[in-house]
Amino acid sequence: MQKASKVFYITFALIILTVAFGVIAPETFEAATGSIRNYINTAFGWYYLMIMGILMIFVGIIIVSPYGKIRLGKDSDRPEFSTFSWISMLFSAGMGIGLVFYGASEPLSHFAVQPPTAEPGTDAAFKESLQRTYFHWGIHIWTMYGMVALSLAFFQFRKGEPALISSTLKPIFGDKMNGPLGTLVDVLAVFATVFGVATSLGFGAAQINGGIAYLFGAPQEYWVQMIIIGVVTILFIISAWSGLNKGIKYLSNVNMIVAVVLLVLVLILGPTLLILNMFTETFGEYIQNLISMSFKSAPLDADNRSWLDGWTIFYWAWWISWAPFVSMFIARISKGRTIREFLTGVVIAPTVFGSIWFATFGTTAINLQKSGIDLTAFPTEQTLFAMFNELPFGFVMSIIAILLVSTFFITSADSATFVLGMQSTRGSLLPSNQIKILWGIAQSMIAAILLSVGGLAAVQNTIIIAALPFSFVIILMLFALVKALNLELKMMKK
Repeated sequence: MQKASKVFYITFALIILTVAFGVIAPETFEAATGSIRNYINTAFGWYYLMIMGILMIFVGIIIVSPYGKIRLGKDSDRPEFSTFSWISMLFSAGMGIGLVFYGASEPLSHFAVQPPTAEPGTDAAFKESLQRTYFHWGIHIWTMYGMVALSLAFFQFRKGEPALISSTLKPIFGDKMNGPLGTLVDVLAVFATVFGVATSLGFGAAQINGGIAYLFGAPQEYWVQMIIIGVVTILFIISAWSGLNKGIKYLSNVNMIVAVVLLVLVLILGPTLLILNMFTETFGEYIQNLISMSFKSAPLDADNRSWLDGWTIFYWAWWISWAPFVSMFIARISKGRTIREFLTGVVIAPTVFGSIWFATFGTTAINLQKSGIDLTAFPTEQTLFAMFNELPFGFVMSIIAILLVSTFFITSADSATFVLGMQSTRGSLLPSNQIKILWGIAQSMIAAILLSVGGLAAVQNTIIIAALPFSFVIILMLFALVKALNLELKMMKK
């Protein structure tokens, strides 16, 4: 077995301490982490808005600049995966369960429960709900992931550095990144990855359980969720064992096909014309208002500021906390592409598909809500199934949705075990199966333990707290990347 690095042992110790705190004193853990998270949202909200907005502009400049022609690898390298498989894999790792979990419920919440600025239930709230959902799941996330992944891929494949977050900072700190400072950066990345994925596994198990409970009357209990986690763990370990070119690639392709089938069914069986018109108008308004929404901090509007803290700023911190995992996986599958091709694909494809998804599911849910069917009465994990119940072939679509959550569940965990294996074996691009399986079992156990004590919210808080120091790492990565790209262009001109 490949020798695990000290990052592995340090992070494992921190994980054990955190989980133990969550189990021994769950209420204290949640209260403490909740207070810190609320303080960060209030005091650093402006900072999160600025960094995400600046990253979006930076990536746009890189795409059209001379840097765009640089290849992520040797000049003779070409992509390892087809464009369809590549997009499917980055999509499965970067959004996955979230699309199914929040596809109907988030736009519905912005419309009927707590709109950003409009009155609940109005036409203005309808349009605003879709715009804001695109905003939370669109260009900003993918430009941030794209910038971090670009930095990782450039140093891995062009410069031959280990596949570690710390390697990307060498243009600034040099060999210091091989010492304690680099270890600290990598430990932070692994910690955020483990708990981010464990939280998603918990949410995924809850939604699968919610769907089975809604359709078949099965109990919505902890032991059912444990069975679900156990089955999925076995499946993603099998997938992880088969490797990147088989398990993750094939499952991601299946995910994409199943997702498109479900999307088309809802588009046809739902209010088709309304969906198409709402998408056309609200996506246009989203693009039109992108800059103003990016930097809107509502300093003189307490109600809107509270909404921003609870939604936009929460999301920005949440996505930053996922950057080590998602960006490292995207980097790993992107060797051979030019920077322009890479960034264009990473930003545009998921943004457009995700927006069509939310327009389709969100419009259908809101249209049912307006017709007098109160979907807000259902818990988040059952909103989608309650919506399907009002459509033709609803039972079939619910089964497809459960299948989709399950396959997304497997690919998310599978991708994470691959990335964790890379990060804890000194950046190996082919981590051993033993290391991957060890991390896979650890993630599932963390999700199971935290579900048993109701600790997922506290862990979510912990990850968001960890996002603040990692955001400083992202800023340093940006400067290091620009410095390295400038040197690369000079060398190419010689």
